[in-house]
Amino acid sequence: MKLGFVSAILDQSNYEEMMDIASELGFECVEVACWPQGKAERRYAGVSHIDAERVMEDNEYANHILDYAKEKGVQISSLAFYPNTMDGDLEKRAAAVEHLMNLIRASHKLGIGMVTTFIGRDQTKTVEENLELVKEVWPPIMELAKELNVKVGIENCPMLFGPDQWPGGQNLMTTPTIWRKVFEILPYENLGINYDPSHFVWQMIDYIKPIYEFKDKIFHVHYKDIKVYRDRLDQCGIMAYPLDFMSPKLPGLGDVDWGKYVSALTDIGYNGCTCIEVEDKAFEGSQEAVLNSLKLSKRYMEQYVI
Repeated sequence: MKLGFVSAILDQSNYEEMMDIASELGFECVEVACWPQGKAERRYAGVSHIDAERVMEDNEYANHILDYAKEKGVQISSLAFYPNTMDGDLEKRAAAVEHLMNLIRASHKLGIGMVTTFIGRDQTKTVEENLELVKEVWPPIMELAKELNVKVGIENCPMLFGPDQWPGGQNLMTTPTIWRKVFEILPYENLGINYDPSHFVWQMIDYIKPIYEFKDKIFHVHYKDIKVYRDRLDQCGIMAYPLDFMSPKLPGLGDVDWGKYVSALTDIGYNGCTCIEVEDKAFEGSQEAVLNSLKLSKRYMEQYVI
């Protein structure tokens, strides 16, 4: 397994500066944030270290992306874009799908062969209604990915934090039960999972067992921790806004048992990229704090991944 990080945390850096930091800190790979230019929608989103549309139009730019990564000895594990491709707002939905498809094209052109994203969800509709929406929205996306031999890794984050995402959240593929249903609807070998254990912790789901069942569908891995505050949960219950009782943390500072997690990954023979995702508010506010979050996370995960 290769150890890297999600580049979105370095939102004040351009591509070259981000890759310099990855190289200087000794990371082997990066999952590169590729939002549309100038389209920040939420915390940790809107970051664009690679311009997908420019990759398609400008061969010199595309070659520079690859040459710089090679020079720094850092692999690009995936092009990352986490929108809501099934947004109830049809204009937003169309824009998200269009950019995701451009990302697939750019990933193919750059020889990366991977995009990491969400499947999306109309947060006002039921699970059953959203499964019908998957049949409408996603076949053209997956047909393009199949044609270009690009893997699509869906992260299992519910995208449900507070009132803005209430009641259903903005990403449907959040549980093993729904994974099975979506994989039946979209029986593509190149559709899989970007596995993040932290989202299972606060949903009260075993985050180890699915690794074995879905071993052939795990394309990419995140290392992000979560801390459930039991005293808060006792007051508000699991039907509250999730941020009322939990908080993302650096690996080792929350409730995930990382030894068991990485052990399960080694059991299934996973040897792909594994990326630290920093969303810990305790490590914000300055470039020094951000760099410290990467250093600390790397030091901790190197107990298990070398």
